[in-house]
Amino acid sequence: MRVLLIIYDNEMHINQFPQGIAYIASVIKREGHDVEIYNQDKSHYSEVHINDFLNREVYDMVGVGIIAGYYQYSKILKISESINRSDNRPFYIIGGHGPTPEPEYFLRKTGADAIVMGEGELTIVELLNAVECGGPLSDIKGIAYRDGGDVRINKRRPLIKDVNSIPFPAYDLFPVDFYKLRRCPYAKKTDFVMPLLSGRGCMFKCNFCYRMDKEFRPRSSESIIEEMGLLNSDYGVNFIAFNDELLMSSVERTTELSESFLNSGLDIKWICNGRLNYAKPDVLKLMKRAGCVLINYGIESMDDTVLKNMNKALTTKQIVKGVEATLDAGISPGLNILFGNIGDNKETLRKGVEFLLKYDDGSQLRTIRPVTPYPGSPLYYYAIENGLLKDCEDFYENKHVNSDLVAVNFTCLNDDEFNGCLFEANFKLIENYYKQKLKHDLRHMKKLYYECDTTFRGFRQF
Repeated sequence: MRVLLIIYDNEMHINQFPQGIAYIASVIKREGHDVEIYNQDKSHYSEVHINDFLNREVYDMVGVGIIAGYYQYSKILKISESINRSDNRPFYIIGGHGPTPEPEYFLRKTGADAIVMGEGELTIVELLNAVECGGPLSDIKGIAYRDGGDVRINKRRPLIKDVNSIPFPAYDLFPVDFYKLRRCPYAKKTDFVMPLLSGRGCMFKCNFCYRMDKEFRPRSSESIIEEMGLLNSDYGVNFIAFNDELLMSSVERTTELSESFLNSGLDIKWICNGRLNYAKPDVLKLMKRAGCVLINYGIESMDDTVLKNMNKALTTKQIVKGVEATLDAGISPGLNILFGNIGDNKETLRKGVEFLLKYDDGSQLRTIRPVTPYPGSPLYYYAIENGLLKDCEDFYENKHVNSDLVAVNFTCLNDDEFNGCLFEANFKLIENYYKQKLKHDLRHMKKLYYECDTTFRGFRQF
């Protein structure tokens, strides 16, 4: 089988390495199929180019994966149109968190032949074999597919229990020299950055989270270090961005990983996502010694009632204590706050802004976005049950037009008041960020001109 996997263009200078597709490519390759990558992201090819490419080349299957964002939704519709118009149209599959919760809708909108729902490493192998042999699709767990004019949705596939059994992403099929140029806070211009997964899933159940693999499955420290070593030796990567939901899944696991990184002998900096109830001073100091420079925390609100409504399993007391401990350990805290969840109002927003201003260390520009009830999240179904949202089509076609604009308003404010509040909040945050940057530049100027600092490299933005 000849398979083409398309990496959509996110219209960024340097795109994030597409881990999900890279894992799928790895298992397809392991099964002996010919898999190729179409990098729309790197070359900024138009959808017309995709159509022309498929008119010239013959593939047995083409696949695209997306997450549940308004931009990704728009891209999948454009890419689908190009695929469906091609002279040599292959069997077309889509996957990812975007189509998984509402497969029937996405099959109808994209014209795809099948959707891989949830984790795809096992499902894609069975689907490829069925397509190659002309076998039935009805027995393949984890897919939805077209059957004439009907849509069939099969049983969900259980999560992969042993995530260490999944082969590493197929790095050799991708332009890693392009992806490793992506920047992160505290990454020097000479650093090479790549993402890595320390595990899959999350044991928490926040009401706005659309990810459907709720069970947490950690990778072994040996497997993680082996992959870090591969990226370091083969591609010169010296900065790892752990981008799974929760590296800090417990005090014990965080301690074990940090000690393993220290003992590995790898001189690598890293950032991760964490939980503030596990942000203990001793653990944080160990993480710092092991190379951690930033921990992204999903704070979401500084109001205990709102935190309870969103099922965050955190208190404001834990948040403050954990953030202060992180700063004391010399690690930068990534502070993420949302607005517009159930119970939010002007006062809860004010408390969030004050918190960000108090603990901002200037390492990142932090703004507050409205909460979005993505399909698959508990908040999505709450919106439908309460008449705030009709269905998936209403969400994508009418409500979710931009991630920084309110899609569904769960507050007592009207939309104009909601937007006005966010404008005022983010004005303060952005103004504070640039004031800090100005102070930083002025310090460098004084050092340059009054101390004749010969290490100065110019007033450059990049």
